[in-house]
Formats: sequence, structure tokens, C-alpha cells
Amino acid sequence: MKWLVFFLMLLNINSEILVFDKTKEARWYVTNDDVMGGISTSSMIHNIAENAVFSGEVSTENNGGFAMARMRVNVKLDERKSKIVLKIKGDGKKYQLRLKPDRRIRYWYIQSFQTNGEEQEIEIPLAKLYPSFRGYRLNLDNFSSKTIGEIAILIGNKMNEKFKLEVEKISIR
Repeated sequence: MKWLVFFLMLLNINSEILVFDKTKEARWYVTNDDVMGGISTSSMIHNIAENAVFSGEVSTENNGGFAMARMRVNVKLDERKSKIVLKIKGDGKKYQLRLKPDRRIRYWYIQSFQTNGEEQEIEIPLAKLYPSFRGYRLNLDNFSSKTIGEIAILIGNKMNEKFKLEVEKISIR
């Protein structure tokens, strides 16, 4: 009996929390720099038979320069979950992962990641996500919340560029 309990505990420790999976319905919202006068364009297309595709064109005209796809979630974390895992196929460009513990707060916890043009599994420790508001790092502690209320992917490399990022799965381990 002790071995069975131990085995079940191991299964639970190694289990993941699914935040997004291409095979399930999800509602992504797009926010581009046009909220500040920019002219960047993007879309997040999700057909459950294929990866979700975040693509578009970033323009630095009119003080613009970013595009973001975000999704409301309701994730409860425990102390055993320490990293977020992105299963993606990128275009060789740099992106940001963004989290909010509560979608009503105005700032994000962010961490950049680099894509390589191939399918990748990128692991980002939750504790490395730092607080930022409109591109400025805030003098607050890094992410330590027990909840995630919103998740986003942003591209804003301070250059004019087309982009395409396929998202297969986002999970917490």
C-alpha cells in the first residue's frame, strides 16, 4: 500500500497543468500598437486541427512596434510547479512570454525567449518572470503568485518585421 501511495504521489508531481493545447477550444485576443497610434497588424488563428498561428507585421512607424496575442486563463499553481513550457515552432525571432496573476492588474510578468525556426520545447522558470509596465522594469519581486489569470505572447524587437509563431501547447510543470 505504501508503494502505491508513493507511486501516485510521483505521478501527481510530474503531471502538468495544461494552459493551452491546439486540440481544445481557446479564445485569443489580439492587441497591437494601434492602441497607441501605431500601425502594426497581427492575428491569432486557431483551428483545432492545427497549431494556433500568431502572425503579422510589426511596424515602428508612429511610435509603434509591437503585436500581442493574449488569452484569459484560470490556473491554480502549487509549490511543485516551477516552470512554464512552450511547445512551439518559431521563425528565428525573439518573443516575450507574459503572465498576469490577475487580469485586472495593469503590469505583466515577462521573460523573452528565442525561436530557432524549428519545433522547440522552451522551458521558462516562473521565478524568472519579472514585472514590467510599458517596457519598463518595475521595482517589484519576480513572479511568485499561486494563480495565472492571463497569458500572452508579444513580439516587439524595435524593428519593422514580419513574424509567424506556431503554438502547439503551453503547460506548467
